[in-house]
Amino acid sequence: MTSALSDTRFSILDRSRVRAGQQPAAALRETVEFARLAEQWGYHRFWVAEHHSVPGVAGSAPTVLAAAVAAATDRIRVGTGGVMLPNHQPLVVAEQFGTLAALFPDRVDMGVGRSVGFTDGVRRALGHGRDDAADFDGQLTELLEYFVRGRAGVHAWPAEGLRVPAYLLATGSGAERAARFGLPLVIAPIAGEDRMIEAITNYRTTFRPTEWGSAPYVIVSASVVVADTVEQAHRLLLPEAWSAAYSRTRGEFPPLLSPAAVAREPMTDRQRRLFEESLTGHIHGPESTVLPELTRLIKATTADEILVHTSTYDRTARLDSHRRLAAAVAAPALT
Repeated sequence: MTSALSDTRFSILDRSRVRAGQQPAAALRETVEFARLAEQWGYHRFWVAEHHSVPGVAGSAPTVLAAAVAAATDRIRVGTGGVMLPNHQPLVVAEQFGTLAALFPDRVDMGVGRSVGFTDGVRRALGHGRDDAADFDGQLTELLEYFVRGRAGVHAWPAEGLRVPAYLLATGSGAERAARFGLPLVIAPIAGEDRMIEAITNYRTTFRPTEWGSAPYVIVSASVVVADTVEQAHRLLLPEAWSAAYSRTRGEFPPLLSPAAVAREPMTDRQRRLFEESLTGHIHGPESTVLPELTRLIKATTADEILVHTSTYDRTARLDSHRRLAAAVAAPALT
């Protein structure tokens, strides 16, 4: 095993994806069971996400789900990737994470992001609009102050005085914000790997130590699928790729279809192009293919940690992929 892999932590982000014909409640229960297995396999963290009014994603209340995950596990770090701060009042977010940290000491991570609701209807239902993300610096400052000293005479008990590590989900210019606030950076190659590497380089160069972080820390989010062959792994990627193409042409993420059902779906030229684009950028195949690609990614990005996010229709194959990845990178030795 290379030093790049042995020196890097591996963690999991799970969005509680819903499969066709499945109830969202079942997907949430699967997330909790997935976390139990992730702990057994030796992953460092298990994070859940926030999506609202999305048919194919059951994870809408990340702090509630994180509480269920923490209660079902013993050692693995639990958190959010992330809570979308413009959708919430910072005081309430601080109170929720303070409660989690009080119940599960030294295990809770607070990952926050800048996104707002996916559609105008969702934003109205949340009581927010696109403009609410404009003052993200102010929202983030307010949130962090509640953990240290309170704000304007308001105290977010039990958060105040508790040490809850904060992480900033960012793309592009958001990396500059993470550097300015002294926060660990969570980043994905949404605009391409070269742009991501540039953002990480700028983050490390301009990082300013604060009470929230003394040194840069980079978590790179990556889609990884381990299977017996490249062809089998590629097939497992088809459901999520179709869901992504559908969302960009229909305005919502549908439940995951099986690969066979995806093959039968009619596609417009635009959907076919988006579908093919969504199949790029994944690390997939047998261990002999995946490990060199992970090594290359870690070296190129100087990542301190890889946050694996992978979804497919076949739950058994997905769990097997994560189990094999953990074994391949000797994840138990990393925690």
